[in-house]
Amino acid sequence: MFTSNNLMRSATFFQPIKGRDADGKRIIEEVERFTVPAGLKPLRGGESVMQARLTARSPAIVTVMADSRTRTVTSEWVLLISGRRYEAKEDPRESEDFSLLELLVEAVG
Repeated sequence: MFTSNNLMRSATFFQPIKGRDADGKRIIEEVERFTVPAGLKPLRGGESVMQARLTARSPAIVTVMADSRTRTVTSEWVLLISGRRYEAKEDPRESEDFSLLELLVEAVG
């Protein structure tokens, strides 16, 4: 069972903000919103996981404490953990006791 004692890393969350540059072209700026303790569990096995590894993407589950900030995260957000960039692949899911959120992510690069 995953508990808050397993949140040994630090995750910085970035929210995408859509806008336009001076020439009117669409741009997406990633704005840093907050940093929280996090757990990171790489996924192993399974056909989709193996396929992701072949394309240099590493799927994982990020676990954070559920609070007013982390509940705003959506599948569009980006995380930075230990200097590595992760893209959220789905909206966070609450644990059974509603104290933690789990987020499926993929490491990029």
